[in-house]
Amino acid sequence: METIVRWRRVLAGILAAATLVVGGLWLVQRRLIYFPDAEVSNVAAVLPGWEDVLLEASDGITLGGWYHAPGPDAPVVVVFNGNAGNRAGRAPMGSWLAAAGYGVLLFDYRGYGDNPGTPTEAGLTLDARAAVSFVSEAAPRHPVVYFGESLGAAVAVELATDVAPDVLVLRSPFTSLADVAGVHYPYLPVGALLRDDYPSLDRIGSIATPLLVIAGSADSIVPFEQSRRLYDMAAEPKQMIVVQGADHNDQTLFVGEQLIEAVTTFIAEHTAAPR
Repeated sequence: METIVRWRRVLAGILAAATLVVGGLWLVQRRLIYFPDAEVSNVAAVLPGWEDVLLEASDGITLGGWYHAPGPDAPVVVVFNGNAGNRAGRAPMGSWLAAAGYGVLLFDYRGYGDNPGTPTEAGLTLDARAAVSFVSEAAPRHPVVYFGESLGAAVAVELATDVAPDVLVLRSPFTSLADVAGVHYPYLPVGALLRDDYPSLDRIGSIATPLLVIAGSADSIVPFEQSRRLYDMAAEPKQMIVVQGADHNDQTLFVGEQLIEAVTTFIAEHTAAPR
C-alpha cells in the first residue's frame, strides 16, 4: 500500500512538472517564434535615394517602411521578412532588386524595428495587407511580386489566397509552423500548443499565381523536405531552385548569384519586367 501511495505521489509530481513546463511554453511561445530587432538604420545611410514611408494597418497600427519607386512598367517587389531582425537587414536584398529595375518595398511588421504592437499571425496578415495596399496606391497598374522569406513566405502565402500577386516568390518556405516546431521540439505537443500556425500547405493549392520556390539543400531551420512538399502541392506554373549546400541564413539565400538570376529570370518570364 505504501508503495502504491509513493508511486502516486511520484506520478503526480511528474504530471505537475510537465504541466508547468507546457503551460510556461504556451505563455512564452511567441518569444520563441518572433525575434524583432528594434534598431533601424537611417535609410539614406544604407539605401541612398529610397523614401521613408508609413503604412497604415486596418487596426490602426502605423508601420515604417522603405520604398524605391519602379521604372516605367516595371514590377514592384514587396518583401515579406522572416522572423528575425528588421528591414535594415534586408537592405542588400533591396539594393539588388532595385538595381534589377524593380520598385521595392521593405517594411517591418508590428513589433519590429520602430513599429508599435506585438507580432502575431493575425497581426502580420494585417501588416501584409497594409504593405500591398500602399504599393497599389503608390504604383497603380504595375505588376506586383510577393517575395517571402521563411516566416515571411507563410505571410505571403496567406495574403496571396485573397489578394493574388502577379508573381509569388517563396524562399525557404515551410509547410506549417507546427511542422517546423515538431522537428526542433519532437517531445512536445506543439500542435496543441501553438497559437500561430501559418498552415501554408493547406493554402498553397488554392493559389494560381506563377510560383518560384527557392530552398537551400542544407537548411537546418526549415527542412528542405518541407519546402519541396509545399512546392509539390502548388499549382502550375511553378519552378523550384535548389541552392546546394546552403543553410537557412547563408548569404547565398539573400544575395547569391543563383538566387538573383532565378528571381529576375522568373519575374521576367511572367511579367513585362526589365532584366
